Amino acid sequence: MNILDYKLYYFLGAGGIGMSALVRYFNHYGKTVYGYDKTETDLTRQLQDEGAQLHFDEDKALVKKLFSLYSKEDILVIYTPAVPKDHAEFAYLQNEGYNLQKRAWVLGEITKQFRTIAIAGTHGKTTTTTLTTHVLKTAGINCFAFLGGISQNYKTNLLLGDANDKDAYVVVEADEYDRSFLTLHPYITVITSVDADHLDIYGDLNAMHQTYTQFASQVQREGFLIVKKNVDNDLRLKDKRLVYSLNLDTEYSANSIEIIDGEFCYNINSPIEPVSHVAIGLPGLHNVENSIAAVAVAQQLGIKGDVINKALRSFKGVKRRFDYRVKSKSVVYIDDYAHHPEELRAAITAAKQLYPDKKVTGIFQPHLFTRTRDFADGFAESLDLLDVCVLLDIYPAREKPIEGINSQMLLDKMKSKEKFLVKKENVLEFLKTHPPQVVMTLGAGDIDSLIEPIEKLLNETTK
Repeated sequence: MNILDYKLYYFLGAGGIGMSALVRYFNHYGKTVYGYDKTETDLTRQLQDEGAQLHFDEDKALVKKLFSLYSKEDILVIYTPAVPKDHAEFAYLQNEGYNLQKRAWVLGEITKQFRTIAIAGTHGKTTTTTLTTHVLKTAGINCFAFLGGISQNYKTNLLLGDANDKDAYVVVEADEYDRSFLTLHPYITVITSVDADHLDIYGDLNAMHQTYTQFASQVQREGFLIVKKNVDNDLRLKDKRLVYSLNLDTEYSANSIEIIDGEFCYNINSPIEPVSHVAIGLPGLHNVENSIAAVAVAQQLGIKGDVINKALRSFKGVKRRFDYRVKSKSVVYIDDYAHHPEELRAAITAAKQLYPDKKVTGIFQPHLFTRTRDFADGFAESLDLLDVCVLLDIYPAREKPIEGINSQMLLDKMKSKEKFLVKKENVLEFLKTHPPQVVMTLGAGDIDSLIEPIEKLLNETTK
């Protein structure tokens, strides 16, 4: 059965960033889309405005009534692994024998009809995916894109192309969580990083690396595998591949990197065509590196340097990826999704590079008990880069608490003298009594609910 042949598409966890792109995809094709999410957000409200019928309480009776209107074979239930197995709707649908499929399987089915560009990595993949998409769109290449964040250029996480074009591409963020990306068999594969993460799923780093190696092997024979230098080292890849790095002796790299008026300016070395006088508005050397990966993809598709240059200069970034919320002479507020020690290090270092004479305050909400446990020392080291650290309680997401694993444990590991444990509801009061010069909200949980209140507070205090 073709993925567009079902009559009812029902989502469990509709408001997740990956799931919502699928909701939008089926909405676009005029399908009947219903779903559940535990939290109403700006994103779920947008999905409702676009035609999805969503609710926010587990409601087996509602599902039973809705599903009685359709034949069982006409219904596709799409769920995220974050939905607990004892969820009332999930348990009912599973017991009744409905067709339940993970988000990854559905994305895999969609990509079968296009040439796929898949970008994976424990960090860097969202920005690289969004930037690659922007380069293709700037070049006039017909492509779809499923993004892991909201593009600031396009204000969405789903970009649409012409499905009737047999040469159409689809750019996807390939998620390693729950080995999801193994449903993909791309024409071009990019791997940006393979630092340890999701050890609750993989058990250890070696098992995670084995899965990445398998994913790398799934690139089509006539396609291209593009990997960062340390990924190549860690995975010990033997297949034909292109290697990139920030400034090492690799096929793709950068040189003459300098900061001019808050922008990184540099040249990109390439075996196809060097790209000179590149400027990207995103801060941090990690984003220079992400742009090199995007250029490597673009050149395999024949995109020329002048178009690449134009795309990089006009790229506005991704919501919640070093996202400026307030930028005045007296205070700067940046929001970032960083939830891994290396992501924190990159975001905090970028802020300190841009504002060397200002005190940087970070408000961090750890995400998952297992991740906090597995990387506690790394988190402490990265957070010690801040001048002032405000720690919120751990956001549990799909997990139950683990004894002894809490934010106090993390605070105790830190060496910083200015570190505070603050309840989420007391953050605004803290900022009133400790006025920041540069402040960052950091984390992947529900810390995003603080963004607008902090923005409002800072704008009012700087009038």
